[in-house]
Amino acid sequence: MFFNRNKSFLSFVHRLILSRTMVRYLNQDEAINIDVQLFSKYRFSVDQLMELAGLSCANAIVECYPNQKKVLVCCGPGNNGGDGLVCARHLRHYGYEPSIFYPKRTDNQLYQNLTHQCQSLDIPFIESLDEDIINKSYDLVVDAFFGFSFKPPVRDTFVPFMKALRKTKKPICSIDIPSGWNVETGKPTDGIEPEMLISLTAPKRCAQSFNGKFHYLGGRFVPFQLAEEFKLHLPDFPGTSNFVSLKFAKSLVLYIF
Repeated sequence: MFFNRNKSFLSFVHRLILSRTMVRYLNQDEAINIDVQLFSKYRFSVDQLMELAGLSCANAIVECYPNQKKVLVCCGPGNNGGDGLVCARHLRHYGYEPSIFYPKRTDNQLYQNLTHQCQSLDIPFIESLDEDIINKSYDLVVDAFFGFSFKPPVRDTFVPFMKALRKTKKPICSIDIPSGWNVETGKPTDGIEPEMLISLTAPKRCAQSFNGKFHYLGGRFVPFQLAEEFKLHLPDFPGTSNFVSLKFAKSLVLYIF
């Protein structure tokens, strides 16, 4: 009798947890379509979304790495790199000591503004990157090279930089997508292995194979109607936080059952 009641209770808890944690993992086309709707139907601007995303990334990093103040932020030429620039700026305001590696800049005014904002805070921009530089000078690496529009292979310009990230002994925090991973199938044989992943808007399919220590969803900006249309099943964000742990929810289900 007790076992049957206990089993029924566990079954109820299981359904309850799954109903709150079965977040939709997006394929590449879905991620692109959601971005298009955010810009067109919901009238977000690119810089607005970057600010919201980069701030959530900085907050999640502070939560997980409160004592690793020397941070190298690696930025690519696209929107993912813009998220990284915003993240670096907020980390500086939080008392961290970020440096930025930004090897392929763009003439786009938005990115020039973001770069200027970082420079105005005396955030240094470094000109070269290898594993020795990372290991000797930094506590943490933020990977903001490539976002969900990335399609393999890695361009020749970035090959040595990705090699440095693969070889470093320091923890890596990837923004939205671990750079070099296939957005849908995940880590290639020579891919980086980040310790932390901060998914944005909704996690992408490659995140299902992420086995690092921390996995967060950042942003808290998705319109409710958009979330319903794409059946994203986003989790509840705690309090006023703009990031929420996805790793904890998954671990809780596995622990109980």
